[in-house]
Amino acid sequence: MRAGDIPTPMSSKSASATPATSATTPTTDIPDSSQPGVVETTKHPVAPNSVVCAAPSSAQTAVATIADPAAPKITVALPPGWTTQPGSGDVAARLTGPNGIVGDVRIASASPDAAASFTRYADDVMAKYPISSLSALPAELCGYSGQKLMGSWADNPDRSIQYNDRIVHVWTNDHDYLVSVHVEALSGTPDFSDAASVLTGDFGVSVP
Repeated sequence: MRAGDIPTPMSSKSASATPATSATTPTTDIPDSSQPGVVETTKHPVAPNSVVCAAPSSAQTAVATIADPAAPKITVALPPGWTTQPGSGDVAARLTGPNGIVGDVRIASASPDAAASFTRYADDVMAKYPISSLSALPAELCGYSGQKLMGSWADNPDRSIQYNDRIVHVWTNDHDYLVSVHVEALSGTPDFSDAASVLTGDFGVSVP
């Protein structure tokens, strides 16, 4: 695969639920077929303090929030041995694991267009290093559009970084957000795949 190519799978799983927003008249978003994981959603009001996606059933979890009072609260599963620290700005939580594996949870203001938000995120990922690769798979969450991203970065041929991301386009009564869970480590790091699988799995979403 050439750096920058984003394959579109032949099929994607169907959404399990339909989240909602505050428009008096429900509105429907038609998915962009060129982007994996972008699903049609019907937006309607969400009751305050609603849990729209259940928290993962894991022995250890972390709650990630930002200062924006309209932003969703995210609950992610943590692999054994991982710790968390609060972030700042769009970084809701910083994640640290064994063997030099690190990650973060971000909650950022986004365009109402999920496909455009995903494209912008992918472009930013690809621009981080001179040598970059990225693959995207559909990963909807509770009716929200979502993707799983996998790839690598390098600034020289002898050293590379592998990464996995889970991105989900979440809308609330007031705004749209792109939630991302990112994990990275030097290529070949032991237990990276297992840790990334847990961290980028389904996560909980609460709307204020």
